Amino acid sequence: MKFTQTAIPDVVVIEPPVFGDARGWFMESFNQPKFMAGLAELGLPAPRPFLQDNHSCSQAGVLRGLHFQRAPHAQGKLVRVTKGRAFDVAVDIRAGSATFGQWVGVELSAENNKQLWLPEGFAHGFVALEDDTHFLYKTTDVYAKDCEGSIAWNDPEIGIEWPLEGLPPQLAAKDEQAPLLKQAAL
Repeated sequence: MKFTQTAIPDVVVIEPPVFGDARGWFMESFNQPKFMAGLAELGLPAPRPFLQDNHSCSQAGVLRGLHFQRAPHAQGKLVRVTKGRAFDVAVDIRAGSATFGQWVGVELSAENNKQLWLPEGFAHGFVALEDDTHFLYKTTDVYAKDCEGSIAWNDPEIGIEWPLEGLPPQLAAKDEQAPLLKQAAL
């Protein structure tokens, strides 16, 4: 597995090797010892164990986020797309962090097999770039509604460059009403 730090070094792109032949292909999508070793090689801490897997399906233009979970149910996430394409975003919301309020974005697709590791302390969102995009992610804690938080997807101080190609995003009501980062209860 190839581990590459992004502009925010705690957020890591992971590329598992894919072995193919005339019959099809095989990929080890997750291996706990290799995951921990890859993070350790980058000098990053080992996360808590994964406790929950989630799977969503979205049509092109559906934008989900920016979401996070507060302590005691803060979540690290390992995300990937198994069908279609999505632009995936992590925003640093860790108080006192040198990269607080900064974002990174990566295209994840069934074709490129890239995954993104976001440790606890990051807001997360994505926009589906194709119809029937399937997004899977592992989390280091379970969902807890009372710990749920969100930040406006279009907060001008964060300045995420969503690849919407001039189309308005399709948002859930909670995402339309999300506060700006400076107003969010982190």
